[in-house]
Amino acid sequence: MPIFNSLGSNYKFSFVLRALSADNNDEYKIRLKKLLEQKYEGKAFLVYKGREALRLALRASNLKGATVAVCGFTCFAVYDAVVKEGFVPEYLDIEKDELNFLLTTFKKHLDKNSQIKILIIQNTLGYPCEMEAIAKFCKDKKIILIEDLAHSIGTVYDNKREAGTVGDMVALSFSQDKMIDGISGGALIIRDSKFSLPDTSLPFIDQQRQIVDRLYPLFTFLIRKMYPIGVGKLIHAFLKTFKLLSNPMSDSGKIHALPAWYCSLVYSEFINLEKNLSHRKKIAALYSAKLDQKFMSEKIVKQIYLSTDIRFPIFTDDREKLIKYLKNNNIFVSDIWYDAPIAPRKFLNKTNYNNDCPESEKISEKILNLPTHKNVSEADAENIINKINQWLTIS
Repeated sequence: MPIFNSLGSNYKFSFVLRALSADNNDEYKIRLKKLLEQKYEGKAFLVYKGREALRLALRASNLKGATVAVCGFTCFAVYDAVVKEGFVPEYLDIEKDELNFLLTTFKKHLDKNSQIKILIIQNTLGYPCEMEAIAKFCKDKKIILIEDLAHSIGTVYDNKREAGTVGDMVALSFSQDKMIDGISGGALIIRDSKFSLPDTSLPFIDQQRQIVDRLYPLFTFLIRKMYPIGVGKLIHAFLKTFKLLSNPMSDSGKIHALPAWYCSLVYSEFINLEKNLSHRKKIAALYSAKLDQKFMSEKIVKQIYLSTDIRFPIFTDDREKLIKYLKNNNIFVSDIWYDAPIAPRKFLNKTNYNNDCPESEKISEKILNLPTHKNVSEADAENIINKINQWLTIS
């Protein structure tokens, strides 16, 4: 059976059935809002995408035109949210052999640019930043701190506080292949009462898009099941050609309310979060114990027990060769987080990035992320480990 890093890899057949049968009962929305407000101790707003949640957070700051410091190793969706709301991004380079920036880096940028009023923390791939020191500094300097949990719902910081319980505001993503996967969705939690949003009703995404989303778990389940006989690849190509496969990077430019049927899927995933986290940590621990150490960062490996381990990162100068070798062994890991400082690379020319982050550029050329999702068994992980270690002996 082929192993995919994404392409609906969070879904079992039970999820397929839930997605097809989920109804628009507002009770699910009420339950989800209550869960989020209790977990993150603030007021929750449910939206269609994580980037929309980030936009609302920036809007609630009431500082339009200010500079927003962001990780220089991130997704285009973050940049897009910042500029769409009329803010200016400033990129903070990551530390060598790590996935996040350090407080010292942020301090240097703040010394040079007094217009920085907001900081977005993302805990790349779920591996935590030095939040305790960063949060204290932001409080002292009156910098608004936004926790972006696109990768890190369930991450724990060194001070034992869970990600999402520290910042002034919290943005969550429930998109495909995320820790909480509801096909699409996002949420903003305003934790500090001095920030607020006007009571404006948001439109729902159109029905056609909702139908495409509803069918995504079924389509990807069929693709994965039928890949060994060649049919899955044809189905995948057909669906992409006719735009019938839900794409998390698509964006209408507007902010939408989240329909209740997505909320029912998201709520169920939260109920199973601890089980999911436990599985991912187990798979990540296998990789760290048995893969050749040449592939790994010791600093990152030490954080496995704190992280969501949404992916397990390895590093190689021959990434494309390794990807090809794994593909020939039915292991598909070419969807790299991140293949550029502001990724995907095909979107980099749409940003104002200008060689600002040399360490992020270096790591984007070397990083390759291994799957840890619920459809990767320990036997699958052992197979991946063996193939990578074998490749090293023949490369």
